[in-house]
Amino acid sequence: MARWEFKLPDIGEGVTEGEIVNWLISPGETVKEDQPMVEVMTDKATVTIAVPRAGTVLELRGKVGDIVAVHATLVVFDVGAPGAAHAPIAAHANGTGNGNGAHDGPAATAVGDIRETLPGMATGAPPLQPSTPPQSSPKGGGSISVETYFNEKPLATPATRKTARELGIDLKVVPPTGPQGRVTREDVHTFAQQGQTVAPATDGPRVHEAAARPLPAVSTREPVRIVPPAGPVAPGAGALEERVPFAGMRRRIASKMATSKSTAAHFTFVEECDVTALKALRARLKAAADAEGVKLSFLPFIVKAVIASLRKHPILNSALDETTNELVYRKYFHIGIAASTDAGLVVPVVKHADRRSLLDVAREIERLAADARAGKSKVEDLSGSTFTITSLGAQGGLFATPIINFPEVGILGVHQIKQRPVVRDGQIVIGEVMLLSLSFDHRIVDGHVGAAFAYDVIAYLENPDRLFLEMA
Repeated sequence: MARWEFKLPDIGEGVTEGEIVNWLISPGETVKEDQPMVEVMTDKATVTIAVPRAGTVLELRGKVGDIVAVHATLVVFDVGAPGAAHAPIAAHANGTGNGNGAHDGPAATAVGDIRETLPGMATGAPPLQPSTPPQSSPKGGGSISVETYFNEKPLATPATRKTARELGIDLKVVPPTGPQGRVTREDVHTFAQQGQTVAPATDGPRVHEAAARPLPAVSTREPVRIVPPAGPVAPGAGALEERVPFAGMRRRIASKMATSKSTAAHFTFVEECDVTALKALRARLKAAADAEGVKLSFLPFIVKAVIASLRKHPILNSALDETTNELVYRKYFHIGIAASTDAGLVVPVVKHADRRSLLDVAREIERLAADARAGKSKVEDLSGSTFTITSLGAQGGLFATPIINFPEVGILGVHQIKQRPVVRDGQIVIGEVMLLSLSFDHRIVDGHVGAAFAYDVIAYLENPDRLFLEMA
């Protein structure tokens, strides 16, 4: 047996550790090189690490939710099994092993081992292959046509993968109907209801053997523990609780929110903004944007209004370095746009938004949002923001208290535009009104500074022509 230890690669970007989100292999399993192995979340993004060498899995070092340091051992392989590794095992740099006949080898690097995407995200799905002859229904209800389909790296969200694991369905053989060839939860349920089993093809294109049977389900959850209710329970009554690991994106969000709330001294400023003129301007520009293939929302205008206001109040574009006790004024404008995804809330960043045209900002927001929803965000797209905007959308309510994206010192929450009575030239008319909720770090931003910044943003949105006059 040739024992080989795979270590968590150095992902870069200052990352020193990662959280195990999901194991895609199990002990005793024979694996192939480049097969998806484990999903690891860092403070930058979630990445899928592939199997570096063919062999047999001996040990998994850590369970879902565990934090693993860079260069710590993740998996132990036997790479001497038949048909396994075709290259000699690397020893330490000094040419020696560990003294036990086991060869640790150098810690793997990010090159070739890291997928800067959420699990299983491919660029597209292969077409359906010719079907085998109709097979008899197992219940004798006629015949069903089974189409042979296989995709080595299916495109699916974590929620869809969880559903597939619970139903014992191999996503590789589920035909997708979602955008960009993505397998949806509905696809999984439909596949399960049809009770399809795909036999290996004997004619035509060869189908991978995994298509003939579901892969063993790899559970990311602990076994369900039944917790008895406290106190007396009436006859026939009862209560059930299901416990699952608080891990992955949700735990990362919780950690960042807790850090922000326990560090920054939040205060919130709320004001309304009459965006009637902005709505009319967007309507006039929409056709030109459509001609360029760009979806022009209100967000690019808000980004530009924020940047113009940050120039007047540079302390709002700063950050407190608590290790050196210095206030760092950023001379660049990287605007974070909070986006809701199946995996949780993420903040893609429009880099150098001040240097981009209105159309270019709109195009970049659209790209970042699409990547975030598809789970394809790159590490660099999720880091480095200097100020954040969060859109509360159609369910924005009256107002909210957005949590600052630490270590920033301010955040802007925009709400749904509603028709409300407003006063113009002494007359009450119907206006298009949007509420703004801004939170600031009171350790750094005084109340009157936060209010002045808010009113500058409002002034630009109520008179959007000023943006074009002052745009760099």
